[in-house]
Amino acid sequence: MTTLPTLDQARAARERIAPHIRRTPTYAHDGIAYKLELLQVTGSFKARGAFNAALQISPARRALGVVAVSGGNHGLAVAHVGKTLGIRATVVMPETTPARTVERARADGAEVVLVPTIAQAFALTEERRAQGQAVIHPFDDPAVMAGQGTIGFELLEDIPDLETLVVSIGGGGLIAGIATVVKALRPRVRIYGVETEGADAMRKALDAGEPVTLPAITSIAKTLGAPYVAPATLDAAQRLLEDVVVVSDAQAVEGILAVQDALCVLPEPAASCCYAAVSAGLVPRARKGTLAILVCGGNVSLDDLARWRTMLAV
Repeated sequence: MTTLPTLDQARAARERIAPHIRRTPTYAHDGIAYKLELLQVTGSFKARGAFNAALQISPARRALGVVAVSGGNHGLAVAHVGKTLGIRATVVMPETTPARTVERARADGAEVVLVPTIAQAFALTEERRAQGQAVIHPFDDPAVMAGQGTIGFELLEDIPDLETLVVSIGGGGLIAGIATVVKALRPRVRIYGVETEGADAMRKALDAGEPVTLPAITSIAKTLGAPYVAPATLDAAQRLLEDVVVVSDAQAVEGILAVQDALCVLPEPAASCCYAAVSAGLVPRARKGTLAILVCGGNVSLDDLARWRTMLAV
């Protein structure tokens, strides 16, 4: 079974990936601190984990190329990593992936393979692994989790009085990595996970006491669309999180509008759901210190937003 990264592994990851990523800013507005990881290269946090994993692959295995499965952001990150490091990258995506995401990955030189569902994408990736290609898993990999965990160091540096942290969950690698760092260095910080209805694999796994596979991803937050969480990320959620809460797609879209109005940035639903959870009272406000929201990605268009507002009557 995959294990969680250690604090030392996250520290090493921070040094390893520093030449290739941005140290994203944190801004405060109306009593909430926002970590703007949507300003990261490729538009989301995913580059951190992808670089950390790729940089530890041996030259011999790099020569065979890397493969990744993605609903969008991880694929963009792996394509960028491949271009930057000179590694042939294959990204397997479901057919529901936005065309512009597919085009961006291909523009960075990746081979993009489209399959009907995210579950089939995971299956094809495992076939490529059996053929010798290195797999950069979107969440079930300690190197990927350690890379995502580097955000934790930046949060603690930027917010000395951090009391409550809100992070969205897809497969759980992001929150597992961050929680590993934050809880090791500041155990009193309360960490909450957020999912959207129809992409709530972690909430269902916590309720069942074991990973479960969602029959389909029905949420508009496709970048939260992992069909299951890993045993390691479930373990992190059970031990390190206060709770995992779920909001509707409509609430996530309302969150996009609120964050855009507050900060003049456009988050995707996988990020704005965190604001929605706080706004709905599902996450308690900080009592003495600061509540922070991780704005994990911004790969969304105005056309997407207009379509969702019409569809959901927001």
